[in-house]
Amino acid sequence: MIKITDLEKTYRTEEVETMALNKVSFEVKDGEFVAIMGPSGCGKSTLLNILGLLDDMDGGSYLFDGIEVSKFNERKRADLRKHNIGFVFQSFNLIDELSVFENVELPLIYTGVKSDERKRRVEEVLDKMQIMHRRNHFPQQLSGGQQQRVAVARAVVNKPKLILADEPTGNLDSSNGNEVMQMLTDLNEQGTSVIMVTHSEHDARYSHRIVRMLDGRTVMENILV
Repeated sequence: MIKITDLEKTYRTEEVETMALNKVSFEVKDGEFVAIMGPSGCGKSTLLNILGLLDDMDGGSYLFDGIEVSKFNERKRADLRKHNIGFVFQSFNLIDELSVFENVELPLIYTGVKSDERKRRVEEVLDKMQIMHRRNHFPQQLSGGQQQRVAVARAVVNKPKLILADEPTGNLDSSNGNEVMQMLTDLNEQGTSVIMVTHSEHDARYSHRIVRMLDGRTVMENILV
């Protein structure tokens, strides 16, 4: 599904130049669950942003389903994101002014799904995430665990090929964190590829493979299954 080769990213200011990614190369196959680990500042989130086509790369190659996407313009990148990638963030990133239903419905509006089909798919995923009873509530009326359930529902309602998760349990207690990890595992077992950035060795053990980073490089891989 994903193959990156010699990926580079440098951030520059007037006084400082920081290489966030230094010739990073690795692959993720269809149906894999990969955890990316490493100390703060090692390039994990930068890598995830580039994989999600939210940030530009300075050098190297990025193949998504065999297509070179590194030179895509923003319209092409947005189109690929909308139809193929779901995002789960540590901070949930829900829209406070929208209800649970409306937050989950948003990606379907962006991709032009008709109203009746949107309603069916949102209700289906809310039921699967066991959050249907909160459909008319607003994010601030929910617990952290419930908000992350809504965020996962929003990420998967378009049935993406890939889920990118950035510290998905970072703001949750252990019980809610385990529930979110089980949701990601269930989605993966249904065929969705998952790439997760995490500091948690516990969460990483849910994955098939751990890619460890240091100073903008991949330094080790651990196969878990």
